[in-house]
Amino acid sequence: MKKSLERESFSTGIAVFFATLSSTVGLGNIWKFPYLTGKYGGGAFLLIYLISIIFVAMPIMISELYIGRRTRKNPIGAFAKLRSKGPWKIIGYMGILSAFFILFFYSAVAGWIYSYIFKAIRGVFNGTSQKDMQNIFDRTVTGPIPPIIWQIVAIAVVSLILVFGVKKGIERITKLLMPVLLILIIICDIRSLFLPGAMDGIKFLFKVDFSSITKEVVLMALGLSFFKLSLGMGTIITYGSYFTADNNMIATSGKVVISDTLVSLLAGIAIFPAVFSFGMQPEQGPGLLFMTIPLVFSKIPFGGLLVIVFFILTAIAATTAMMSIFEVVVAFITEERKLSRKVAVLISAVTVIIFGVLATLSAGTSGFLSSIKVFGLTFFDFFDSVSSNILLPLGGLLIAIFVGYFLNKQDIRRELSNDGTLKNTAIINAYLFLLRFVTPVLLLIVFLSMIGIIG
Repeated sequence: MKKSLERESFSTGIAVFFATLSSTVGLGNIWKFPYLTGKYGGGAFLLIYLISIIFVAMPIMISELYIGRRTRKNPIGAFAKLRSKGPWKIIGYMGILSAFFILFFYSAVAGWIYSYIFKAIRGVFNGTSQKDMQNIFDRTVTGPIPPIIWQIVAIAVVSLILVFGVKKGIERITKLLMPVLLILIIICDIRSLFLPGAMDGIKFLFKVDFSSITKEVVLMALGLSFFKLSLGMGTIITYGSYFTADNNMIATSGKVVISDTLVSLLAGIAIFPAVFSFGMQPEQGPGLLFMTIPLVFSKIPFGGLLVIVFFILTAIAATTAMMSIFEVVVAFITEERKLSRKVAVLISAVTVIIFGVLATLSAGTSGFLSSIKVFGLTFFDFFDSVSSNILLPLGGLLIAIFVGYFLNKQDIRRELSNDGTLKNTAIINAYLFLLRFVTPVLLLIVFLSMIGIIG
């Protein structure tokens, strides 16, 4: 008979904060937020995104943290423990599927980032023009062999960290590297704000044109809020299960949301002034980060060194975010299938490589598999769209209904107040009100609109 391993947890409150923040701060902030903001109207998109955070994402995050710490289980085990009967375990399975879909395309982008580190070291970006950067990005994405190799490298780095476990792997890496990334983004902001025409980029980011708010803008903003905060994919439930018993989960979620939003805005401030300064179009799409940042640093003293550091730290952000998503699957395999952590990491990595290659080879307009469509989308866009715009919001809707209407409210109050030691009754009441009467209604409207039932 095998001896069951003691379940790990984070060691301190600061470790909890950095680990949870690392699951939200990643390429979603530095890559996806800027290009979606550029594509969908700047300030208008930002406004809808902030509304989504307050009324939809925040209540779901608190709910997921509650589920995780209350049960000390992986997503599927957590729902089974809270409600052994009924269909609620399907939410956990949806989370696992969402995690895989995101990893399939996210690992491709992480591979691009890793390749840019070595391009920067070789001085490929020195003296480049906007057209040169476009050509470099196109070659990076289309490959076909180099993008796959870099994708595997990114997956291997994440796997190596996860093998060491929660404290020696996840906690140690996130506590060390998250603050450094923030410092570098601020440095980039300072330089970007002094570029000619920088204020045009700031106006674009913060000026709201209400006429540009459409159904698609709302859907994309809501999907991004879930994607960036790692909601609906089991990540927050899994990390919540590692929380210390005395952690103020509502305060932690608030700090994480504020910090994550700040990093996104700082990334926007770094990128959009450069976009307008160099005469680029803000709606360039996924390649926005890869074509503007090297140009910005090329204008800074010691820019060659700084661009290396920037892409190293961007790779770190991608790695820590991937870690949190991978951990969902690893926790499920180790706890539900009773396999060792090393085997669970290996199974997860191989699965992501096999299906992730489809995303890698279909990225860009001339990718090796870009002509093959799934429901009119390339594999890359399919994995992105289904996870961000369907699985994550639907998972959030079911979580809101489950926690808001099927769990004991006194148990929720006790858990969120740490058995009454925290004086946060008013905040808990506000959270429960939003969770029951506001969040699910908004999620339902958006989801029905997404699948075409309402216009």
